[in-house]
Amino acid sequence: MPMARPLNLLPKAHLHLHFTGSMRHSTLIELAREQELHLPDALEQDWPPKLRATDERGWFRFQRLYDIARSVLTRPEYVYRLVRETAEDEVAAGSRWLEIQVDPSGYAQRFGGLTATLELMLDAVRQAAQHTGIGMAVIVAANRTRHPLDANTLARLAVQYTGQGVVGFGLSNDERRGEAREFERAFRIAKRGGLLSVPHGGELMGPRSVAQCVDDLGADRVGHGVRAAEDEWLLGRLADRQVPCEVCPTSNVGLGVAERAADVPVRRMFDAGVPIALGADDPLLFGTRLLRQYELARDVYGFSDAEVAELARQSLRASAAPEPLRNELLKGVDEWLSSDPLPE
Repeated sequence: MPMARPLNLLPKAHLHLHFTGSMRHSTLIELAREQELHLPDALEQDWPPKLRATDERGWFRFQRLYDIARSVLTRPEYVYRLVRETAEDEVAAGSRWLEIQVDPSGYAQRFGGLTATLELMLDAVRQAAQHTGIGMAVIVAANRTRHPLDANTLARLAVQYTGQGVVGFGLSNDERRGEAREFERAFRIAKRGGLLSVPHGGELMGPRSVAQCVDDLGADRVGHGVRAAEDEWLLGRLADRQVPCEVCPTSNVGLGVAERAADVPVRRMFDAGVPIALGADDPLLFGTRLLRQYELARDVYGFSDAEVAELARQSLRASAAPEPLRNELLKGVDEWLSSDPLPE
């Protein structure tokens, strides 16, 4: 009988999870009904939605569903609930360090401005970490579809909270709407202020998008980055520089970046020496959380337990977790690997 170690007991870091997209589907339904808000079929009986964002219309639909989900978070207590439940789900998956990404602009109007919104979310993160025992931090993300000056403002805000829960500065949304190099100044502000540079790239656009993140934004990690596999030279650069990619297989399939999970180049990138941090991206819209990504590594990409353990190590090394915690969790990975496997 095949033997396998339980993946939920493997200590790991989750570095690619968006705030709104981390909401439980059951919570979305409950909050919408409580406020008498209508949800489209794709977010209710036909959930998870059938998405394909490789064209403008598809991305618009994805963004529309995301905005509808955001609309239920109208009160501070809902923010606290979302973050607490997310932390609980992370612990259940074996995640011991979480960096949750948020664009305060999406909530600023209802929560008293950018600063008040970020402080609300940082407090929710602190309380959730205390409640569950997981280490947590925030990545402030700019929106590619907005003007680069808005990104500069967010970078300056994020830097004010360096060492107070904010660890990185990101860039998300549709790559086709804004090249990475247009946001170079914002990332210079963030890096000068001691934050990690963690922009999205190489999801809806190809290797050039990844290269811009590295060359123009000084990326410490690249969100997604899977399209780098289309360029052998770029893969080599990422491996040589040890720039981790936050690979989200279920998301890639959900948005049409890959036809099937088997088509996401996790194995190729890993074998090329590119550090990988598996992520769930937006479980609310894609229907799966972090544990499923590790199951895919084992069941679809053919990773042995030793290789799965190395994936977990890579996620921890790529994180902003304090060094004592990181070392403790790396030791936990070694202990997981040395434990006796259980019957499947």
